[in-house]
Amino acid sequence: MPGLIQSIERSSAVLRLLATGPGRLRVKEIADALGLPKSTAQSILRTLTHIGFAEQDPRTARYRLGRALLDLGSTGLDANELRARALNWADALASRSGEEVHVGALRDGGVLVVHHVFRPDDSAQSMDTGRVVPPHATALGQVLLAYQAAAAEDAVAAGLTAYTRGTVTNRRDLARQLAATRAQGWALSVEQWQPGRAGIAAPLRTFGGLVAGAIGVSGPVERLCDTRRQARPALVEHVVAAARSISRDLAGS
Repeated sequence: MPGLIQSIERSSAVLRLLATGPGRLRVKEIADALGLPKSTAQSILRTLTHIGFAEQDPRTARYRLGRALLDLGSTGLDANELRARALNWADALASRSGEEVHVGALRDGGVLVVHHVFRPDDSAQSMDTGRVVPPHATALGQVLLAYQAAAAEDAVAAGLTAYTRGTVTNRRDLARQLAATRAQGWALSVEQWQPGRAGIAAPLRTFGGLVAGAIGVSGPVERLCDTRRQARPALVEHVVAAARSISRDLAGS
């Protein structure tokens, strides 16, 4: 049987102490209360502050619980923050790929498009920001469902609506598709939502690897896929590279 992880036990103890302590506490007070070396307590507090679970008063250097604890039921990022963090990388992805770019996050059973960059040509295009798209039939949604089991169960329970002949409409096929997405780290959707169109997407991760959103390109099948309807490797590389860059920013590293 695997042993317990001491660092998690200590971090939990620090959080409980901050929750029950009288207002704000100094590092030494926390270390003394828990029987920890001051350097260990400082390292734990630095990490908890980095992820928002603790906050330090810059004037007194005392610590208290952080506001991020209120967001434990979510990624802790709102749509505006996700959009702001992805903005520059999404523009660069559109330029490199030559395709339109979408950034999305799960909201109320659908995928909310929080940012949309037009394809860099002179063709007529309409803005998708604010639009909600189906999670099971789009590359953005499949990425998000692949890393959030509860959301995938909710999607199945709500009914997997068929938008085209290629839409996945049963639990078993969706599970296989999401497993493939996790294995390769990106998703491909070919004519599952709209005839003649495909999408490639990858996850946006925040602290500890938590998936907070997805970024992807979309366009005609013949541009995104080869003759076997497989994703063009160069486009996959562009999407994954953009996702990794945004993820580094989201995680603060």
